[in-house]
Amino acid sequence: MAAIGKIRSWGPILVGVIGAALFAFIAEELFRSCEAQKNEQRQQVGEVLGERISVQEFQALVDEYQDVMKITQGRDNFSEEELNRLKDQVWNTFVQNKIIENEASKLGLTVTDEELQGILREGTNPMLRQTPFVNQQTGLFDVAALTKFLNDYKNAQSQGSQVYEQYQTIYKYWQYVEKTLRQNLLASKYQALLAGCLLSNPVSAKASFNNQNEESSILLASMPYAEVNDNDVPVEDADLKAKYNEKKEQYKQRDNRGMEVETRDIKYVAYQVVPSEADRAELLKTMNEAAKSLEEGNAPADVVRKAQSQVSYTGLAVTRAALPSDIAAKIDSMSVGQTSAPFETRSDNTMNVVKLIGKTQMPDSVEYRMIQVGGESLEAARKTADSIYNALKAGAVFDSIARKYGQEGSKQWMTSAMYQNSPILDVDTKNYIATVNSLGKGELKNLELSQANLILQVTDRRAMVDKYDVAVIKHTIDFSKQTYSDAYNKFSQYVSENKTLEELEQNAEKFGFQVLERNDVANYEHGVAGIRATREAMKWIFDSKEGQLSPLYECGNNDRLLVVALTKIHPVGYRDWESLKDELKQEVLRDKKFDLLAKKLEGVKSVADAQKQGARVDTVPVITFASPVYLPSTHANEPALSGAVAATKAGEFSKQPVKGLQGAYVFQVLKKAQREGAKFDEKAEEQTQKQTAMRAAFGAFFQDLYQKANVVDNRYLFF
Repeated sequence: MAAIGKIRSWGPILVGVIGAALFAFIAEELFRSCEAQKNEQRQQVGEVLGERISVQEFQALVDEYQDVMKITQGRDNFSEEELNRLKDQVWNTFVQNKIIENEASKLGLTVTDEELQGILREGTNPMLRQTPFVNQQTGLFDVAALTKFLNDYKNAQSQGSQVYEQYQTIYKYWQYVEKTLRQNLLASKYQALLAGCLLSNPVSAKASFNNQNEESSILLASMPYAEVNDNDVPVEDADLKAKYNEKKEQYKQRDNRGMEVETRDIKYVAYQVVPSEADRAELLKTMNEAAKSLEEGNAPADVVRKAQSQVSYTGLAVTRAALPSDIAAKIDSMSVGQTSAPFETRSDNTMNVVKLIGKTQMPDSVEYRMIQVGGESLEAARKTADSIYNALKAGAVFDSIARKYGQEGSKQWMTSAMYQNSPILDVDTKNYIATVNSLGKGELKNLELSQANLILQVTDRRAMVDKYDVAVIKHTIDFSKQTYSDAYNKFSQYVSENKTLEELEQNAEKFGFQVLERNDVANYEHGVAGIRATREAMKWIFDSKEGQLSPLYECGNNDRLLVVALTKIHPVGYRDWESLKDELKQEVLRDKKFDLLAKKLEGVKSVADAQKQGARVDTVPVITFASPVYLPSTHANEPALSGAVAATKAGEFSKQPVKGLQGAYVFQVLKKAQREGAKFDEKAEEQTQKQTAMRAAFGAFFQDLYQKANVVDNRYLFF
């Protein structure tokens, strides 16, 4: 009994222990779940209408579009800036398609296979004309060629053909075209449905025509706002707030597409490491040694290779187009055999040495044919080649001899562009190119290569051009490791000793730096202040709080040091009035200056009266409602003046002063007339009006759809 009592006394402790263990287990599972969810979110590039797209899925879309651009533009690669534009295009297309698909599904809009087949049969869609399936005679898409390709693709796939990879590249391209055609057709249907809601009529068509073609000549009296001193116009915060409330809808936080976004203001210090005088002196020493070696007649290829030049030496004469622009300009003033002194090119930050070894006139294009001769041994190949060469010299037909050895012997063209930009050419290739270029029309050559022979005959030579045999030593003027280390230490000291933005600004000049400002940084940008490789800094900007300082970032082309201060966060919605003070002040000044000038013009009955009040008088010969004219008196285009003139009859004086962007105006209409040659076409004008309204309506409507789609853009985390 005593033992049982003792166990009972432990009950509360046991319950507590068990409860704590259960809580720890549940908490651990909850923590794991939250962590897993966070990890998943970290891999999300964005979200549209609740549908997330992962970084892997987005990258697949980018790769797909990049492959398409390579095919359609004949490109092998793209610059970083071009890739960024491709990524933006992929994202915008993804968002737009998801929004339109969602709206179309609500309306029951679809694209059927029959509709797609109809587009293919018609063959006029611009996308189809960029595909390999175009009839060269008609210039139209040929659905039969597509059908044949798809059948060939299936056969190559099932047989494991060696050309399957080539087929697959074209097949993937076609899949993209078909997908895009479906998306575009769905978007067209949706826009057509929206267009059906917009109407035009003969009255508005006639008014639109008149707005564009009714020309007025006026006598104008101008009183520029610039003539009123800003200090004579008091502006209070109450005035700014009132103006802000009046125009509040214009102050929504939007990006360059008109979509509402969050932006942030920053101040930053970006330091670019540059070569020291010691670095330049060391490079100059290397360049002088290379120049001396070339002057002494050492083998150009060896000198260029030893100097580690950016421009390799092949020993072939090339056109000016194959040379860097600074080198091409330099050789104009050089004689054959001359070696230049080291010179600097600022545009590409290089130091250069050039030796003009030779200059000659050669064909830019050579037509030739050849027979490749091999054998069981090199000796056998040489013997066979001699026989073929002798037979051709004796009058044998080239094509017949070629077919005898299992070849076509067909004619082909070699152009300078096909070889002159190659960084490296082996001995055989160099001999082959040099021989083709040196042969005269109709001339034969038995060319011995390291493992075979080529029987060559040139059949045509065209476009004689100057070609240059040039040895080029080109080196970037770069900084040394020591220079970078010194710069890093200096910048690091500056950052570590100044813990606040105020301190950074106060001590920047002391360290030789400058604090710069950049407002309205958006998360869809690809770098901070135009500096590449600043993704980590972009992450920091959108993960930090106002007033915080970033760590030191090494970025750019491994030549930039960066520190950032976050000064202001502008959340989605309306900009606060204080951040718009300068803009609001200009608006208020304009209003108050107009009121002052309007009082001067109060009661005037003619342009002459206005001139007595200090107005400048000019004749404006042509002004229309649709095309505001530039006014030298105020250095501005004034839409409000165009509207007022359009509403005033010929011979009449303006009823009241016109409030412009840069001044107050009164005027007298001298005459009105239709533009010479203008003819009113009611149907065409109505259609133009409808299209104009459609563009404006769809733009505004899509902005609303975009906002309701709750688009989340996290690309800055990955790209």
